[in-house]
Amino acid sequence: MSQTPRAAGPAGPDAEPARGRHSAASRHQRAWPLFLSLVLVATAVAGGLALHQSRSNGPESSQAASNGASGTPDVAARAAEVDKLLQTRAQAVQQNHEAEFLATVDQGNKTLLAKQRVLFENLRQFGFAKLGYERLRDQFDQTLVDKYGPSTYAVAVAMAYQIEGIDPVPVRTMLGYTFTKRPDGHWMLVSDTDLDHLLPRGSHQEAWDTGSVLVKRGPRVLVVVEQNQDALATSLVAKAVSAVKAVSKSWPGGWTGSGFVIALDDKVVRGADYSLPKNAEDALAMATWVYRTLPGEVTGTGERADSYVVINPRNRTKVDARTLAHEFTHVATAPYGASAPRWMVEGAATYVEFLPMDGAPDLALDKYQARVRTKYLTKAKGLPADATFFDNASSSYPLSWLAMDYLFHKYGGTEVSTLYQEMAALGTTQAERNRIMTEHVGVTEAGLFQVLRAAAAK
Repeated sequence: MSQTPRAAGPAGPDAEPARGRHSAASRHQRAWPLFLSLVLVATAVAGGLALHQSRSNGPESSQAASNGASGTPDVAARAAEVDKLLQTRAQAVQQNHEAEFLATVDQGNKTLLAKQRVLFENLRQFGFAKLGYERLRDQFDQTLVDKYGPSTYAVAVAMAYQIEGIDPVPVRTMLGYTFTKRPDGHWMLVSDTDLDHLLPRGSHQEAWDTGSVLVKRGPRVLVVVEQNQDALATSLVAKAVSAVKAVSKSWPGGWTGSGFVIALDDKVVRGADYSLPKNAEDALAMATWVYRTLPGEVTGTGERADSYVVINPRNRTKVDARTLAHEFTHVATAPYGASAPRWMVEGAATYVEFLPMDGAPDLALDKYQARVRTKYLTKAKGLPADATFFDNASSSYPLSWLAMDYLFHKYGGTEVSTLYQEMAALGTTQAERNRIMTEHVGVTEAGLFQVLRAAAAK
């Protein structure tokens, strides 16, 4: 079933979140969204820096092929030349030198040149405070040597960047480049897609990789849409600015970060995949991880720095400021870690989403609380489990909100924020989660569920 538009009609004092993601909500109800947030596919861990695990030929064959001879190639010279080329590309973007950027590309490949021109124009719009490219690992593939010639050099590359006013620290994403040597001895880029099948899903699928885009900014906000979608960009900037203010005001201790919103036609951008039927039907937006260090560089899962929000192209018109407040809460809490239970992650985001917000009608949360207790809590056997959270989203989200609403009102924002941070950083096992919960609020997760049942019975 399709997602019901949120806040489709004027909301008065009886406005409340609607019943569930598959419910037929009336015009005066707020539909319940399925937020698939903080998504990172498992292949990122396995794929990220495993590009050196080449096929049977191995790196020695790659090095020999780079000279087209059986003797030892000058690997250091090749590395120096390619590093210089990568540096040229980064500097050209920051200094707005399109000709220098395109000069690093195979001039005989008009299709690649056109794509690289669009890439340059896109990159220029983002306003990078820092930008660089770093060689990581060689990847030998005989088919590439056969295609481009004996000097072929395929390599994984880390794009290190920091968008001005958006990224709190420099972050990294993965690319795969194929180079060959020109007749004059210099190196040139002949492909930026040959290694995509070996990269983590979402790599080389950043917002600037998808075709001509339009970037618009607001205070602490950056929005990316298709080149001809100026009205959409303006609308999303206004909603995002309102959402940033709401999270900054509502999250304990305040939030000083920024919101990056991607609303493109592409169904696969970064870690968001809206080509999957369930995502395409239900999801409004996803907050996807951004990495300070890539999976495999320092830790197996990488060190998270931030999150970018990717909107489902099918549901762009249904996204409002509350939707973005939910996602920006995920952005605000992303640096804490990835080990908090899903009910806490989504419950906290929904708690902030439903609070009073400038420009949005207040929701009748007392009536909603009663509905959640009678409709979902009475039938539940515990707090929503991580493994089945999204399978039962119509009940998981309301129950998660109920739990976090109780914690915020019972213990206050400071204590709940501290609890969240410790759970996100250390809650890797049920034993650890129980220890942290007991230390901060005196009950385990199972105990909290029983408290909620007891409160509903009064």
